[in-house]
Amino acid sequence: MDGPEGRLTGVQLAQRLGWRQSKVSKLENGRQTPTDDDLRAWAEAVGQPAVFPELRSRLRGFESHIRSWRRQLAAGHAPVQETWNTLVSNSTTQHALSTAAVSGILQTADYARHVFERHATLQQSPRDTEAAVRARMKRQEWLYRPGKRLNLLMPESVLWGRICPPDVLAAQLDRLLGVVGMDTVNLGILPLDGTLPLTMGNSFDVLDERLVVVEDWHAELWLDDAETIALYRRVWDTFAESAVFGAEAQQVIARVRRSLKV
Repeated sequence: MDGPEGRLTGVQLAQRLGWRQSKVSKLENGRQTPTDDDLRAWAEAVGQPAVFPELRSRLRGFESHIRSWRRQLAAGHAPVQETWNTLVSNSTTQHALSTAAVSGILQTADYARHVFERHATLQQSPRDTEAAVRARMKRQEWLYRPGKRLNLLMPESVLWGRICPPDVLAAQLDRLLGVVGMDTVNLGILPLDGTLPLTMGNSFDVLDERLVVVEDWHAELWLDDAETIALYRRVWDTFAESAVFGAEAQQVIARVRRSLKV
């Protein structure tokens, strides 16, 4: 924080702006996203008002790639699901690695309901569970349109995850068993007793080689440069070499389903 008058401390800057010192700290450490007014005030406070347009431009570019859940979920989960519906609807091919839960495009309504409820609690966001579930179910129409292709990988651990009651999980596994033979779905499972070619990372989706969306606890990353897209496709292809498909995938799913005894 250098200006014509020398370097300001966070405390001095907060005093000059009339802000809490904690706000300055959060902005400096990326725990809070500044508004345009924040950026303008900051630039003027350090004696560099001319840099405001550049700072705003950088922020806009930053936000286009890093979409915080705090902002996305300000109106609840349903608007986020509608955005995803548009993304998927405009895509022909999807390559996904779902490491935390069953991919949303294959979720049952009851399974999705439990996922939304838990994440609304975590993110302290408005609860619009039923609207979010309806939007997520609507996305699945894409699977029944000719020319579409979902290439999905999931570790077997996802199938065992008790994010919901056993009867709900059983119905979800039945759903997965039913889609294995669909022309538009290429479902691969990474068995627990198999060899992993890489350490397991975050869930991601590659849409038509034009966009990668990576999910993290604080935000979604929307990445559209060719080199990054190619990297995520290599990750998917590498994991696919260790996955089982078709009848073998059904066998893994059925084994987990039988263990539920419901």
